[in-house]
Amino acid sequence: LYLTFVPGFIIIKLLKLDELDGLETVLFSVGLSVAFLMLAGLFINEFCFLFGISKPLSLMYLMIILNSLVLIGGVLVYLRREDVKLLRVETLKFSPLTLLFAALPILSVVGAMWVNNYENNVILLFMIISIALLFVVVVISKKFFPTKLYSLAVFMIAISLLYHSSLISKHIWGVGDMHIEYFTFKTTQNNARWSSVFMYPWDTVYGRINSMLSVTILPTIYSILLNMDATWVLKILYPLLFSFVPLALYQLWRKNMGEKRAFMATFLLLAENTFYSQMLGLNRQMIAELFFVLLLLVVLSKEMKPFNKIMCFMIFSVAMVTSHYAIAEVFLLFISLVWISLVVMKRPSRNITIAMISFFFIVMFSWYLFTSSSAVFDSLVSFGNHVYDQLNQFFNPASRGETVLRGLGLESPPTIWNAISRAFAYLTEFLIFIGFIGLIIKQVNIQLEREYFMFTCMAVAFLAALIAVPGLAETINMTRFYHILLIYLAPLFVLGAEFIVKLVSKRRTEIGALILSLIVLVPYFFFQTGFVYEVTGSQSWSLPLSKHRMDTLFIYRRMGCLPESDVFGALWMSKNVDVENSKLFADFPSQHRVLTSYGMIYRGNVEALSNRTVLSSKEYIYLNRLNVIDGIIVGSDLWNTTSISYILDFASKVYSNGECEIYLNNNNS
Repeated sequence: LYLTFVPGFIIIKLLKLDELDGLETVLFSVGLSVAFLMLAGLFINEFCFLFGISKPLSLMYLMIILNSLVLIGGVLVYLRREDVKLLRVETLKFSPLTLLFAALPILSVVGAMWVNNYENNVILLFMIISIALLFVVVVISKKFFPTKLYSLAVFMIAISLLYHSSLISKHIWGVGDMHIEYFTFKTTQNNARWSSVFMYPWDTVYGRINSMLSVTILPTIYSILLNMDATWVLKILYPLLFSFVPLALYQLWRKNMGEKRAFMATFLLLAENTFYSQMLGLNRQMIAELFFVLLLLVVLSKEMKPFNKIMCFMIFSVAMVTSHYAIAEVFLLFISLVWISLVVMKRPSRNITIAMISFFFIVMFSWYLFTSSSAVFDSLVSFGNHVYDQLNQFFNPASRGETVLRGLGLESPPTIWNAISRAFAYLTEFLIFIGFIGLIIKQVNIQLEREYFMFTCMAVAFLAALIAVPGLAETINMTRFYHILLIYLAPLFVLGAEFIVKLVSKRRTEIGALILSLIVLVPYFFFQTGFVYEVTGSQSWSLPLSKHRMDTLFIYRRMGCLPESDVFGALWMSKNVDVENSKLFADFPSQHRVLTSYGMIYRGNVEALSNRTVLSSKEYIYLNRLNVIDGIIVGSDLWNTTSISYILDFASKVYSNGECEIYLNNNNS
């Protein structure tokens, strides 16, 4: 609480951001605090290093400097002799539903622990049903749950969905960049300093992740000051910070279209599977999205004074640039296009200026060019070249990727339940499209700010480009792109429902739109969470709900879940083997996941294990649970572990915990 709220709250008082309401004060306190930790950590890292301090990010220096800065800020606020109120919140009527919403995170945490220990998902299933029922009651009734408590409901639902996935294992899991993020985080923590010159300059993937303070300095500060294990920093604290993103979006949408519409639009974002599954493997993007939505609040704010707006824009811009490169590039693209469009239309924006765009551009490209051997800039160029090379495949639908084809209905569903799930997903897309049409022809009862309207138009155009331009959707994955675009597009879903009801009947359009939205949103939520697949016994991609009945190979290969035995084996290897000067062999999942994260072994030092592997002297083989217990080796193909028995017969077993084994070839021949 201290690290995540107090520094930001002091900055708010120093800037005299009295125009913020209660919810915005909370959101800006979180955003400014996280930015403070990242940038102050960078300052400590560089400043102490100039004085010959080899480990600036150690406990003593962090405690002294961070607390000194906070105390100095607090004294300056006190010397102004102003009344300091924590929050400017109006008196709220108590609602019994408040307690039910507060119980959702408890159900989530207990349910995840119940699955981990007893392989019983009853509590999580009950939690998902409870979320859906509470959502319906809140939407259709103002009497039992006042609109001023919508923000509480959003936060409780968000943290419940995030924790029900992140806590499903004792170790990090996923198939994204989580393991490389963990590697760079632990490298920074173990060295007690962050180096802008990465040790593997030829590997742009590692290099661009090392450039991000959101997964190097920020988690190091949290881990050291809280004495918290690195795994739990990423599994507990990062989802908690990410849960403020839908809360900030609710505030943004509430200002533009009212509480009810904003609440329903936020639920669409929360219901979409990417929010509580894929995003948990992308820690730097979770932090960047927090600054993304805060920047939108700053840019579109009418109440903020010009000086405060510029200061907040600068702080959040630097923080976002150093959090995630793709999010920063998308934001720069959007604000640039909106500014250019308004200038061409001879209606220049007062909220977006050329100075703001120039500042963001200079900060972004300076950081990306001069850190980690320009790995981020090189990646941007390579992504651009990839899209350019794919342009000759314009008339080939397959060049858009499987996700785009599935989203357009060009891929056949494997089961009837998948077909129904996609039908509801297509309905959400259809209502978003209809809402945009209604907004363009002014057939919806809403008046948006010019900038917000242009942001929405740019998001629709960008979505169309992802579908039309070959290779573009594959640059950072279409599901992640769609999740980001929902920041602009989700409100169109509610407007689309209103537009359709208005076309059918002129009477009671509000009630009709609510009913139509609920008919689509609730089943969509049940399918996206995997609830329907678990109840019907169909193949499910929900690890929290269906882990107990998933095939071992599926859990390893598709879900990236790490057994405890594999983690212990990787930890033993990191402590007892000179991994930098030894050659290792392991199958694909181990090479790119457990050995990278918990083994702290650079993947370039690990060779792919196959039935053609030749083991020389002083070389190691790492066998995971899938190799030892199930007898399967995963690589470019699948092999039986017996196919490498000719190697194991001449090697010594130097480690075994019953499920994970490590072999060493001591022979000179």
